[in-house]
Amino acid sequence: METLDLTDGFSIHDYRHGLKLLRQDGERTLLENRAEYACPACGDPFERLLVTENAVHSFQTPPSGPICLARTGEKLLVLTH
Repeated sequence: METLDLTDGFSIHDYRHGLKLLRQDGERTLLENRAEYACPACGDPFERLLVTENAVHSFQTPPSGPICLARTGEKLLVLTH
C-alpha cells in the first residue's frame, strides 16, 4: 500500500489515478481514495481526503470515523477513515 508522500509538498496530480474527485471549489478539494492509499499520519488506508490552502476550515457534518491531519508548507490535508 502506497502512502501519500508529503516530503516535497502535496500534489493531487501525483495520485490522480487512485483518487476520485468528489467536489472542488476555489477553496477546497474533496477526493475519494479508490486505490487504498495509506494515510501519511497514521499509515492506515483513508476513505476521503480534503485538501485546502485556507488557514482555517469548519465542518458541517462530522465523519463517523477517525480524522487525521497533515500539513505541508501550503496545504492542510484532512483525512477521514
